[in-house]
Amino acid sequence: MSNPHKGRTGLDRILHAAGYSWAGLRAAYVGESAFRQETWLTIIGTPLAFWLGRDWVQVALLLGSLILVLIVELLNSAVEAAIDRVSFELHELSKRAKDIASAAVLLSLMLAGGIWLAAIWQHLR
Repeated sequence: MSNPHKGRTGLDRILHAAGYSWAGLRAAYVGESAFRQETWLTIIGTPLAFWLGRDWVQVALLLGSLILVLIVELLNSAVEAAIDRVSFELHELSKRAKDIASAAVLLSLMLAGGIWLAAIWQHLR
């Protein structure tokens, strides 16, 4: 069985995929306060990463850690939306899926925080 929505190829597919991605970023920004907060953290953190990082590797780690938080938050939001689409009814498996996705966000934030603290520590020494 083939998916009727998978018929695009080449540049047409790329352009449509970019549009869907932009729509997803917009939906997350408008509908998810955590994603908005993390977006602004990334916007503010970007120039700070260039100031704080001693070389391109440190800058990449600082920026990459912030972008990783955004990626994980997007996946968390997608899991929540899919579960809510199925049912708002309380269910142990729904709770588990949402809790696990939330834990992934927490770990990405801890990783980013550790990277930033290490860079700040090194900068201040």
